[in-house]
Amino acid sequence: MKRGCRSIIFALLMGISLPAFADQDPNEILKAIVKIRSTIPDDARSARTLGTEREGTGVVIDSQGHILTIGYLIMEAETIEVFGPDGNPIKASSVGYDYNTGFGLLRTDKPLSVAPIELGQSSEVKEGDRVLVASHGGLDSVQGAWVVFRKEFAAYWEYLLEDAIFTVPVHPNFGGAALIDRNRRLVGIGSLFAQVMVPGIGSIPGNMFVPIDHLKPILADLISKGRPQVPPRPWLGLYVEETQERIIVS
Repeated sequence: MKRGCRSIIFALLMGISLPAFADQDPNEILKAIVKIRSTIPDDARSARTLGTEREGTGVVIDSQGHILTIGYLIMEAETIEVFGPDGNPIKASSVGYDYNTGFGLLRTDKPLSVAPIELGQSSEVKEGDRVLVASHGGLDSVQGAWVVFRKEFAAYWEYLLEDAIFTVPVHPNFGGAALIDRNRRLVGIGSLFAQVMVPGIGSIPGNMFVPIDHLKPILADLISKGRPQVPPRPWLGLYVEETQERIIVS
C-alpha cells in the first residue's frame, strides 16, 4: 500500500475529519442527485434477496430525463418513482440494465428541470484522491471521502470489475450514490458496502463504486436496446475458500 493511503487510514481511525472541497459549492450539483423508489412484484426472482420495496439514489445525466443508478434498485421493478429537488414524485420507467457493470438506466415520464451532471474520467481517479459522495437528501447527505484502492472486485453472483473504486469512510446510503471528483464531474456510481482490508491495520468499512468510464461505450445501447450488444461473458461455476494459505474448491 502506498504511504499516502496508509496515512489516510490512520487519520480516519484516529477520528480526524475528512476535509470537504473548499472550492466546491455542491448546491447546483445536488439538483441532479435524485431519490428513486421502486416496487417489485412478490413473485419476482430478486424479491427474496433484494426486497419488494427499494429506495436509493439516481443521477440525472442528460436533458431527456435519463437517470443513472445502480441496477439492483430497479431490477424487475413494477413501478418506479423519482423525487427531484422539489420533493414531488414523477413516474419513471426502466430503460436498461447491464449485468457486467451493474449500471441501471431509467427515464422519467417528463424531464426534470435540472442541469445534468457532467460525466468525468474515472480512469484519472487515483488512490489517495479526495472525492465527494452524494446521495439523495440534500447537503446533509454529502460527505467527503478518500479513494483508498483501485482494484478488482469479484462477487458470487457472476460479477467482476477489474478496476473498482473503493472509498472510505463508509456512506450509509451508498446505493446509486454519486462519486464526484474535484472538477464536479461524475466518476462513479455507488454499489456496495465493503470491508476494506488494509495491510497492517485490518478491516475498515467503506464503499465500492462502479467506474463511470464503463458507461460510455454502452450508453447508446442501453437507451436504444435495453442492454449492451456485446458477447456474453463465460463463467466457471464453482465456490472456493481460502484455508491455511490454500484455495479449496468447496
